[in-house]
Order: sequence, then structure tokens, then C-alpha cells
Amino acid sequence: MDASSLFVAMVLVVAAVVASMLSIELGLSVAIIELILGLVLGNTMHLASGQWLLFLASFGSVVLTFNAGAEIDPAQLRRTWRASLLIGGASFSAPFVVVLFLCRLALDWSWRASEIGGIALSTTSVAVIWAVAVETGLARTRLGQLVISSTFITDLCTVIALSVLFVKPTVWLVPFVVVSVVLIVAMRKLEPWFFGRYGERVIEPELKGAFAALLVLMWLGAKANGEAVLPAFLLGFAIAPVFARHRELQARCRVVSFALLTPFFFLHAGMNVSLPLVVANLGLLFLLLGAKLVSKSAAVFPLARRYAPAHAWPVALLMSTGLTFGTIASQAGLSMGVITKAQFSVLICAIALSAVVPTAIAQRMLIRHPVLETEEVAEPSRTDALLVTSAGDDEVPARRLDHRPETDTTEVRP
Repeated sequence: MDASSLFVAMVLVVAAVVASMLSIELGLSVAIIELILGLVLGNTMHLASGQWLLFLASFGSVVLTFNAGAEIDPAQLRRTWRASLLIGGASFSAPFVVVLFLCRLALDWSWRASEIGGIALSTTSVAVIWAVAVETGLARTRLGQLVISSTFITDLCTVIALSVLFVKPTVWLVPFVVVSVVLIVAMRKLEPWFFGRYGERVIEPELKGAFAALLVLMWLGAKANGEAVLPAFLLGFAIAPVFARHRELQARCRVVSFALLTPFFFLHAGMNVSLPLVVANLGLLFLLLGAKLVSKSAAVFPLARRYAPAHAWPVALLMSTGLTFGTIASQAGLSMGVITKAQFSVLICAIALSAVVPTAIAQRMLIRHPVLETEEVAEPSRTDALLVTSAGDDEVPARRLDHRPETDTTEVRP
């Protein structure tokens, strides 16, 4: 690396450290702070994005997608699959359709740019919801399990839409699909043998194997003119039970991801935002933000009243948050030349605001009216115990919650 590249790396790593400190002090997601610092650095220092930074940012986005899939508890999804499917599907489809036609018909964006806008503003943030769920005690309740499972459905729809709408098939598409399926199946099947022989060692063969699989998917995805986000997401979801059995491995994977890879992704995304273009398009920014929040809330609220009548508004607001996948979709659109820098800048700012505004309101509601651990959601299925884990930027130990009689009114305090 030359001196200029080393200077950029030095500045970005220092910015990542500052972002972590500010995140702790302000109580905001570190991803939001990294986006803001990237915006400041990009508009004041005009740092150049070398190939090394493009690679780290691209790999960071795929690792983020993989980690998001790995954070989903399959037991939660099985228990509340009907309600999760309805809420998660509505949370994706309503803003996607509204923003798509708003951008195309009212703002005169191209169809491809409108599709990116619809995808980017249809997401729900796993990390943001987990941060709120852990802080308010929602993660240890049945209602929290419903929200988290619904988020999985929303994000699954998002990555499917991004993969399907922007795949330009080549002869490599078939190998890409076949290898993706083989990796997903093989990593589950080989887990007992691999961990028994090579696991729990300081040289981390498990993480190296996971990162090698993701790089294979990225290479084949590039050859197929597609995106590796969908197979990476499904791969993460497939090995979620493996992470549940090996909590130290999951913690180490988070350490590597959040310390090295994801800061470069969010900082790089922020560097691509043009502050003058945002200021010149403030009306458009608030129009898109309002379209996302209103359409998501309007679609989710009736379903939330059916399945969680006592906390319908917090559920609707939490499902309106967005961050990681919206940034990934916007960055993909910019790198493919589908959206302009002005459109990208406005989308990123709208996504960042959607991670803050509804979250603050919902968190205040949940603190004032805590959710009971035994509060029912409208799903008849029952089990003897349910494993509840943490995810996102926060972490708490896994624990088992035994269902208590209906007369129990024990409250879970934040």
C-alpha cells in the first residue's frame, strides 16, 4: 500500500474508534455514528476510495448479511410463523409499493432507481430492534419473539427482492445457485464432525471456514452478475442453531465483524453521501422518510392490534426502523450505476433517520408500559421452554423461560 492509502486507513480506523466511543456515550447504534462520521470525512477531507476499501466494504456488507441471518432463532420463527409472516410481509410490501410508485410517478426516477428506493426503504433493522428489545426487556417476552421473527421475514423479502430484481443472468448463475445450496446444506451436515475435530481452537478454523464460504459466494455472485446477499443471509440462518450451541464462536464472529469489517462498510457508505446534495433535497428527504414511516405503520398496525393488542403502536414503530439492509441496498444501487449520488445521499439520510425517530418513540412507550413476560400473542402454539438469545450490537446471556400460569403478572423491567 502507498502512503495515501495508509493515510486513508489510519483516518478511518481512528473514526471507527471515535464512533464506538460516541455510540456508548449517546446510546445510539454504532452504525449510525459511523455513517455520520463517514459523511463528515467524505465532505471535508475528500478521502479517496481505493480498491482495498471497496473490497473491505463489500465483504463487510456480506458478513453483515450473514450475521443477521445467524441471529434469528428458528424456534421463535416456528412458534409464531403465521403472525410473523403476515406482519413481516406487510412491513416489506407496503413501503416497497408506496415508495416504488412515489419515486417513479411523482419524482420521475427511472424504474430501476425506483426499485432500489423501494427496497432500501422497505427494510427493518435487526440490530436496532435487538438493542431496544434488550434494553426494555422485550427480548424476554413472547411479544419480543414475535417482533424479531417478523423482522426476519421483512429482511428475507428485502434480500430476495434485491437478488431477483437486479440479477442479470449469465452462464455462471447455475453454478452460483448450486454452490449456494451445497454450502448451506454442507455446513449444517458437517458441523458435528468439523467441531469435534477442529473446533474450539485459538487458530479459529470455524471462522476461517465461514469467511471462505462467503468469499466463494461473492466470487460466484460477481461472475453471475448477481448479489451474494441472499445466499449469505440464508447461510447465516441455516447455521443459527450452530451458533446457539457454540456461544463463544458467535461472540468471536461478532468481534471480528464489528471490529474490522462492518466499520469500513458504514464509513464508506457515509463517504459517498454528498452533504450539499442532501441540503438541496431536504424536501425529498422528508418525503421519502414520511412515505416509509407512514406506509409501514399503516400496514403493520392493524395486524399488531390483532396479535399484540396491548402494544400495537410500539410494534408498528419498531417495524418501521431501518439501517443495515437499507444501506446495503442503496450501496448496491450506487455501485451498479442504478441511482445517482444525489439519490443515494437522500436514501442514506432517510434510512439513518428511520433508525432513530421511530425507535426513540417506541422505546419511550415500552419503558412507560413494560411488556409482561407471560403476555400472550395471538398464536395458539405452546412449548415447554423457549431459548431466547441476544443479537445486534448488544449481547446478554442466553436463558430459558418456562411458561407460567395465565394468572402470573410478573413484569419484566428494563
